[in-house]
Amino acid sequence: MRISIARIAAKMLQLSPASASIPSHFDSLIFPFPMIIVLRPGASPQQIDQIIAEVKALGYEPSPISGVEQTVIAAIGDERTHQDLQSLTALPQVERVLRVQKRYKLASRESHPANTIVNASGIPIGGPQFCVMAGPCSVENATQLFATADAVKAAGATILRGGAYKPRTSPYEFQGLGVEGLRLLREARDRTGLKIITEVLSERDVEHVAETADILQIGARNAQNFRLLIECAHSGKPVMLKRGMSEKIEEWLLAAEYLLAHGNPNVLLCERGIRTFETYTRNTLDLAAVAIAKKESHLPVIVDPSQGCGRADLVTSLCCGAAALGADGLIIEVHPNPAEAMNDGQQQVDFDAFRQLMERIQPFVSAAGRTM
Repeated sequence: MRISIARIAAKMLQLSPASASIPSHFDSLIFPFPMIIVLRPGASPQQIDQIIAEVKALGYEPSPISGVEQTVIAAIGDERTHQDLQSLTALPQVERVLRVQKRYKLASRESHPANTIVNASGIPIGGPQFCVMAGPCSVENATQLFATADAVKAAGATILRGGAYKPRTSPYEFQGLGVEGLRLLREARDRTGLKIITEVLSERDVEHVAETADILQIGARNAQNFRLLIECAHSGKPVMLKRGMSEKIEEWLLAAEYLLAHGNPNVLLCERGIRTFETYTRNTLDLAAVAIAKKESHLPVIVDPSQGCGRADLVTSLCCGAAALGADGLIIEVHPNPAEAMNDGQQQVDFDAFRQLMERIQPFVSAAGRTM
């Protein structure tokens, strides 16, 4: 650009935005939400005045900054209560509209520099202690679930995962035990003391799933089901948000923003692999996204290596990589006999493999400055 960015920033700092209504747990924050409208070189005074008038009409405070050949207009306002200024690109004199701040305000480190530690019924996630969640992909029966709960607890897991409701691509595949699965999870918690994470599929199920779960899981297929996100936020329970299989990192963080903006500060991000052209693995675990999420956001990041590759023989290696990279925890699929599993047996590890995995990752967890 022909105009100094430093000059634009200085000009914007002179503006005094009105404070917006924000969730109580972020009530000490101020969100100016500045944007810059870049006009095409040679825009006439009349065209500049038209943009200034449009910015005012849309509820923002404009401040034009003129260069020798080009003019930009700094605009400050709250896009949560006013129209997005990207619509101004429909006018011929507008070259582009730039955001100065990130769209995910509450999820960003700009709003919350320190790491968030989520308390899941007494289990801290996001602090110095590395968290391991483990259990079967689906709750199939009492014998399978209780044996798995005993095994993963003995190996060092603190949270039991298990699907009572399962989203399946085919309507003919096992969909979970539903309410009976939730009852078995409650019994497993009473027997072992492990906390429970389980998936919620529908808005209508949030209330009764929250009666059992210590953490609500939103799966990849529902990663942008915004009504479900809002309902889960209102439950008051911690929520683990999996990344959608084709979701960009910004979209993932914006989905987390829905949870935060609706009053729930206890949000976990979960990288579970994305769909790529690669067919050697079921999904491609994006460890770069873990590093980016840790840099961009204050929220804890969990890695799902089971979904991330779809192959039990690769799970341990991916766990080591995630731990070394600085992930806050893992969620791993474990089954007494994966060959007989009703869902995704090919990516579940057995008890011996899980025990060995827990031993294998310890040096990597320690190297990242954490304890198990």
